[in-house]
Amino acid sequence: MQELDWIVLSITLLFIVLYGVWKTRGSKNVEEYIKGGNETKWWTIGLSVMATQASAITFLSTPGQAFHSGMGFVQFYFGLPIAMVIICLVFIPIYHKLKVYTAYEYLEGRFDKKTRTLAAMLFLIQRGLAAGITIFAPAIILSAVLGWDLITLNIIIGVLVIIYTVSGGTKAVSVTQKQQMAVIFAGMFIAFYIILQYLPDGITFSKALEIAGASDKMQVLDFSWDLNNRYTVWTGILGGTFLMLSYFGTDQSQVQRYLSGKSVRESQLGLIFNGLLKVPMQFFILLVGVMVFVFYQFNASPLNFNPKASEAIANSSPETIAEYTKLEERHRFIEAEKKTLIFEGLTEQNVAQIQQYNEEDKSLKEKAKVIIEKADAQVETNDKDYVFIHFILTKLPKGLIGLLLAVILSAAMSSTASELNALASTTAIDLYKRNVTKEYSDEHFVKMSKWFTLGWGILAILVACVANLFDNLIQLVNIIGSIFYGNVLGIFLLAFFFKFIRGNAVFIAAIITQLIIIGVWYIDWLPYLWLNALGCGLVMFIAMLIQLTLPSKTIEANS
Repeated sequence: MQELDWIVLSITLLFIVLYGVWKTRGSKNVEEYIKGGNETKWWTIGLSVMATQASAITFLSTPGQAFHSGMGFVQFYFGLPIAMVIICLVFIPIYHKLKVYTAYEYLEGRFDKKTRTLAAMLFLIQRGLAAGITIFAPAIILSAVLGWDLITLNIIIGVLVIIYTVSGGTKAVSVTQKQQMAVIFAGMFIAFYIILQYLPDGITFSKALEIAGASDKMQVLDFSWDLNNRYTVWTGILGGTFLMLSYFGTDQSQVQRYLSGKSVRESQLGLIFNGLLKVPMQFFILLVGVMVFVFYQFNASPLNFNPKASEAIANSSPETIAEYTKLEERHRFIEAEKKTLIFEGLTEQNVAQIQQYNEEDKSLKEKAKVIIEKADAQVETNDKDYVFIHFILTKLPKGLIGLLLAVILSAAMSSTASELNALASTTAIDLYKRNVTKEYSDEHFVKMSKWFTLGWGILAILVACVANLFDNLIQLVNIIGSIFYGNVLGIFLLAFFFKFIRGNAVFIAAIITQLIIIGVWYIDWLPYLWLNALGCGLVMFIAMLIQLTLPSKTIEANS
């Protein structure tokens, strides 16, 4: 990185932090600090919801996903618009009518205090760990590529987020997320334009799409029912709707974004805006990755994009170096041959040859991973997260590198700020305020919310700093989320649609369900993504069963 890149990066991040502190200074009461004074307009809600979901890993991993596997990943989001409509019609009116500060506050009115506390604690467990991962994930990649100290990166990201989140609460998160999304969109559009300019003369955008299509990167829709295929239209619509309902409807980090809306209509418009824009946004980010793929059809690419892999090979035995070098030579030969075929023209015969070369190159990359792992078992061999950052650092002009790094760090900050804000609000409202017996002023609870934000922020930094002690922490977080999400969603669905179910039945069912889900995960009976559906179905079934078999006196006492 050059001096200009450092200037662009520093000014962008400092502006976001200082603007958030200045714009939201002086929150005096709980409603203003946690719900932003209910002044948020729909476009701010929509952008804030998008920024909360779009973590740094989105802008690092998604282009790499398209580089390796094409555009099919966009199908994962097909259920999101459906979920937004359901949440707008069911969840938002209920939350606003009851004037709740957190999603779990509603559960006490509908069931009882213990059910509310249980749901809040399930959220705190999973989201508390995730807050550390939203810091750790981009930090470890930037550390590997830039050579920065990992712990220093974790602390920088964490401290910047804590400063404005503690200062201004929910309003600070929403206000800064607008600036962060502006930086993100600007950076991605500029990167897309630069990639197209870097393509050889005569390679127009439409021609680039043809080249990508010749390598099967442009297949967007898959209508097959193959359960082994993770991304199809059906898994996107069915599984995606279920997952998005859980996340946007019951996760406080998202619920808090639209609870701050000026009215029910503003909140609904914000979510509809998110539902309409999110799929095109993901499509565009994937398209950036596809254009990076096309760029590397005319320019040399490494066998593995993780720079640590090259270091591991360089420091290995002569035999390992020779074995890896042989793969690299074949890789370069394939690149040269594909380039020749493309310039000759994408005839049916040439396309078939290109696809054959792609399969061989894919095999070379898999063999390279084995050699890298043999050289250093600690090096991450899956390099899709490193594709885009490698392109940024090695191919983009000065200044733009700093802007794109600002995009990545802004995304990390926006997700982490939402999580810390939600963790603090849930701790302050669902646990602290609900369980203290003494009457306190609003200023006291604002102060405690700030202390809880600081505490969760420090914990997130600590989790990020020790994250490298675990082997598969990103996967571990996804597993933990799947263990808890379905159960919590089931509790909310019971609350909304099954009025005869009471608190005791739900609480007992939730405890039983959680133990069963943990057991199912432990014996590895189902892939962890299916635990969401199993948990939701189980808690609803068990609660109904218990309610129908409970003595009538117990039912009346719990009414």
